[in-house]
Amino acid sequence: MIILGIDPGFAITGYGVVKYEGNKFSVVDYGAITTESSMEFPKRLLYLHDSLKELISRHKPDAISIEELFFNKNIKTALTVGHGRGVAVLAAAESGIDVYEYTPLQVKQSVVGYGRAEKAQVQQMIKVILNLPKIPKPDDVADALAIAICHGHSHRMAGLTKY
Repeated sequence: MIILGIDPGFAITGYGVVKYEGNKFSVVDYGAITTESSMEFPKRLLYLHDSLKELISRHKPDAISIEELFFNKNIKTALTVGHGRGVAVLAAAESGIDVYEYTPLQVKQSVVGYGRAEKAQVQQMIKVILNLPKIPKPDDVADALAIAICHGHSHRMAGLTKY
C-alpha cells in the first residue's frame, strides 16, 4: 500500500509518501510545498493545488491521509491553515483516492504509543520507523510522514474517518 500523508498549511505543506508492506514501512518520497508570502493569495492556493495534484499523479497512492485542523488560539493562523487544508482535501478528492483524516492525538498515539507525546519524540520515531539518516525538516515534513504512518497502522481498523 502506498500512502500519501499531508500536513496541511498555507505557507508550508508537508508531504510524505510511504510504502506499507508486511507490517513494515519504507519511505518513497517526502518534502515540503512552500508558497512565498509575496505571492497573491489565490496564486498561492493554486500553486499548492497544482503541486499536490502532481504529487498524487506521480506516486499514485492507494490512500491519502490528512491531519485534521485543530483549534488554534490565533484565528488568522487557523484560517490560513484551513485554506491550505481545503485545497489539500480538494486535490485529494479530485483524484478519486480515498481520503482519511486523523487528529494530532491519533497520530502521536499511532507513532509513539502515547497521544500526548512531544514533537521531538514523534520526530525521533519517524526517523527510526523509516530508517532515515536524520529527522526530516521542516517539522511539517516529519508530521506528514507521521500522518502516513498513522494511516498504515490504522487502515484495517473499523470506523476510520473517511471523506
